[in-house]
Amino acid sequence: MRRRRGRLDAVAGDAAGEFETHRTRLFGLAYRLLGSAEEAEDVVQDAFLRWGGADRSTITTPSAWLAKVVINLSLNRLTSAHARRERYVGPWLPEPVLTSEGALGPMELAEQCESVSLGLLVLMEQLTPSERAVFILREAFDYSHREVGELVGVSEANSRQLHHRARQHVHRRRAGRGERVEPSGAQRRRWQGLVDRFLRAAQDGDLAGLEELLSAEVTAWADGGGAATAARRPVVGRARVARYLIGAIGKFGAGAGAGVRVERAEINGCPSLLGWSDAVLLGVLVPEVEGDRVVAVHIIANPDKLRFAARQAAGLSRSGGPPGS
Repeated sequence: MRRRRGRLDAVAGDAAGEFETHRTRLFGLAYRLLGSAEEAEDVVQDAFLRWGGADRSTITTPSAWLAKVVINLSLNRLTSAHARRERYVGPWLPEPVLTSEGALGPMELAEQCESVSLGLLVLMEQLTPSERAVFILREAFDYSHREVGELVGVSEANSRQLHHRARQHVHRRRAGRGERVEPSGAQRRRWQGLVDRFLRAAQDGDLAGLEELLSAEVTAWADGGGAATAARRPVVGRARVARYLIGAIGKFGAGAGAGVRVERAEINGCPSLLGWSDAVLLGVLVPEVEGDRVVAVHIIANPDKLRFAARQAAGLSRSGGPPGS
């Protein structure tokens, strides 16, 4: 019996090693589907348990088998998640994820950052679960429609239809952007400089400087979930948003008290701000850029949604990596 137990442990070890090679990709897939890092973690763990109990001699392509399991588990959760979000207090925003260390995959390309942006994840909330799955598999993971159909359980023709409808909806809701043209490297560097100036003005309380960087119809959304103080309706307009941001960030500025600070970090592929009180993460601010202006600001203050990012930041701090002030 002891020999058999050792053999089972060896098999389990091999299975675990194989699974780990796919973990980041599976987490990124589940997160894009659910908009929740903690739920994505649960889905990946459930997939691991199913992988451990499967007859792997019958699995010819582990990556596809695991992706299908993660998709099915995520789609099952989406229906109940939508029902909960209909009762949500104030605006609903996805959970923020620190991405500088590759938690959601590479972020070198514009489309890689776009696929996890808070703005896009919010837009995808309006898609049906099948549309969302097809859109993500095509746009973020570059699966063919034949592969998407097999993973989602639809025909290749239906995959094309679902993808077309999802793209139409997303582009229509992007306020006139139409078909998105990926920016050049030079444009991306200009955007980076714009975000840096925006974050510096917000941190310094520079109202005039902040207004110069905002679009006329900029909108700020704040997600407190009823558990933290936050605006329950979107704040719209350059002057109103600038004053709102200065007030919201001001409590973390100089003189706000010992242990209260603002740090920079990359959140969902975008340079962002983290507000801390000692070791407690109180809020995350993520700007969205279009052209030469900030067109949207997303603020997450719901403590339930900050747990994952706080754990990430703590781990990076122990290892000596970012974020930093």
